Amino acid sequence: MTEILKKPKCKLIGKDGNAWNLMALVGEALKKAGQGDKVEEMLDKVMNGKSYEETLRTLGEYVEIY
Repeated sequence: MTEILKKPKCKLIGKDGNAWNLMALVGEALKKAGQGDKVEEMLDKVMNGKSYEETLRTLGEYVEIY
């Protein structure tokens, strides 16, 4: 049986909106939630994105943004 991991919550609203800062905050949230193995995958997807909006959508795949 596969374990379904819940997306950790990550406060991004009201934070510095720089994409590098947001990636760091999401990476920290993943690590704290014991999902550090997803950080590199998330970074790869974001770095291959084509827009800021795509970056935000990708980050939302990994964390619950509030």
